[in-house]
Parts: sequence; structure tokens; C-alpha cells
Amino acid sequence: MKYQPGDKIIVLLTNEEGIVLEIMSEKMVLIEVNGVKFPAYTDQIDFPYFKMFTEQRKIEKKKVFIDQVQKEKATPKTKEGNGVMLSFIPVFDKDIFDDDIVEKFKLYLVNQNEDAYAFNYNLMIGGVSDFQLKNSIEALSDFYLHDVKFEDLSDSPRFEFEFALKEPDKKKAPYYETSLKLKAKQLFKKIEEIQLKNEPGFSYLLLDDYPNKVEEERVDLDRLGNAGFRIYDAGRIKQNLDPARSVVDLHIEKLTDTWKHLSNFEILSIQLKAFEKYYELAIAHYQPSLTVIHGVGAGKLRDEIHDLLKLKKEVKSFVNQYSAQYGYGATEIYFEYK
Repeated sequence: MKYQPGDKIIVLLTNEEGIVLEIMSEKMVLIEVNGVKFPAYTDQIDFPYFKMFTEQRKIEKKKVFIDQVQKEKATPKTKEGNGVMLSFIPVFDKDIFDDDIVEKFKLYLVNQNEDAYAFNYNLMIGGVSDFQLKNSIEALSDFYLHDVKFEDLSDSPRFEFEFALKEPDKKKAPYYETSLKLKAKQLFKKIEEIQLKNEPGFSYLLLDDYPNKVEEERVDLDRLGNAGFRIYDAGRIKQNLDPARSVVDLHIEKLTDTWKHLSNFEILSIQLKAFEKYYELAIAHYQPSLTVIHGVGAGKLRDEIHDLLKLKKEVKSFVNQYSAQYGYGATEIYFEYK
């Protein structure tokens, strides 16, 4: 490796000068040019000495008075695509066999839209928040988020984002939420693809076009009442709800008598519908906790419920641990109300 951190370099394509910040692999380094950090292949850069010796000596310019200077027009960055993407740039290292292995990923937010956004970012690893960031990203620009260790991405990572226009627009939605969940198999496939194509990294689309504001439809309560619908006082809504349960058994024979002819997909759908029902009732009644009995089996129902719980804002924590009553066949959910 002929480059070291701190070396001054020149980008061959644009003839811009920069500095080496980090050695990412034998063929790639992280550089900074005009305050912007990005990865580059070593054959795309060179030391600036050749340029310094071959440049012609500049002729001294005549003095120009301030009232003679013409204003330069700002040159906007070229638009190379559309949307806001989460970009993963792998940093390689060598193992004992001198093979390339991924040590970590550098995460960038890439904005190819012509709007600037404020954003909240949260990385969930194993159902627990591992990193949070609140900042903004300008139009047609990149934003470095942080580094993530390769081994952390094997523990069901979920990248959660909330975007809002930096300059509010009454016609646009107040915010937009999205998330990305990566699986280990999917990650390995992406790494193989970029190595075959000799690309620096891979990206996932988070936001295409920022959504318009959805106008709330006003309901004429008098008209509904005259049509025969029962209208409840919101202040007394709990009186009209089904009673909540502190323990819910989702075994299919507890939910329906006619289950023997059902397919596995139909059984799972009924179980998840029942879970959602009693979850919502627990929230409506402000229960401190809820125990869901899902059984052991192949773990499909348990995994589906855990994936749903990771997205629920009222969930403070949940645990699937051994108990004398349920073994490993139940998950305890604890709520937090704001």
C-alpha cells in the first residue's frame, strides 16, 4: 500500500486535491476533498507531485478593484438519481490466510432529491437501541452516519428513520417514517455482488418522493346517528371496549374449534390477528404488561410476534425466557406510556 493516512493526493478524474483519511483495503481508501469524505479506489487518485512539477507557472494577475468583479454563478451539483438511500461501504481486513474479510461498514445517508431533510435515526440490534442520531441532510449531498461492526449486522439489525422537510410545506406530510431490516443471508449476497462487480458498496432506497399531506376526512356525527349507528363519548370509551387480558394463549385450539382443516398459513393468520386484538386492548386499558403464550414448536409464531413488537412504540421491552409455568413458550411484554 503506497498511501498512508495524512498523505496529500489528487483525484485524477476531477483534478481536485484532497487528503487520505483511512486505509479501507488494498484497493480502497477513504479520502476528504473540499470537506467531503468518500471512498475511492487507489487507481483513481495519485500524489500531487507530478501535477506540481508539470503545471505552468501562473502569470501574475493584475489588480482588480472590487466594483469590477463579476459575481460568479453557483454551480449546482449534478443529480445522479432520485430518492434518499442508506449506503453501506465495507472496510476490508486480512485474516490469517491473507484473505479479504469485512471488518466493518461505513454508513452514509445519500440524498439525491432536491429537498433538504431533518431526520431522526435509530439503529436497533437484537431488539435494543444501539445508536441514535438527530441531524439534517442537505439537497444532493451525502451524510456520514457512523461505523457498524460486521458481526453486529448478524443480529437482526433494523435501521429506523423519520424524515421531515427542513423547510416545512403545508401541502406536504409533517413527517415520513421508514425502516430497513437486514438478514445475514441478504448481507452476504450483497458483499459477493460488489466484489464481483468491483463496486465500493451497496445501497437501499429509504425515501423516493416525499409524500403529500393526507387531509383528514371529517365525519358528520349527527348524520351517522340518524342512520342508526351508535356513537360513543370518547371520554368513556373504555366502558365500550372488550375486557383486556394479562395473559393470552395463542394456541389455535384456544382460538377456534374448527381448526383441523386449516393450512399452516391460515392458522398463523388467525393467531396473529388474535395477538393484535389483545395487544391493542392492553394498550387501550393502559396495562403495564402482557404475557403472550405462543408455544415452542418451530418458532415461526414467536418470531413473527417479536418482529411486530420491535415496531410497536408502546413496547418498553420484551423477553422470551424460561418460566416454570410456560417453559420457553411465552413472551412477556412490558409497556411504557408517554
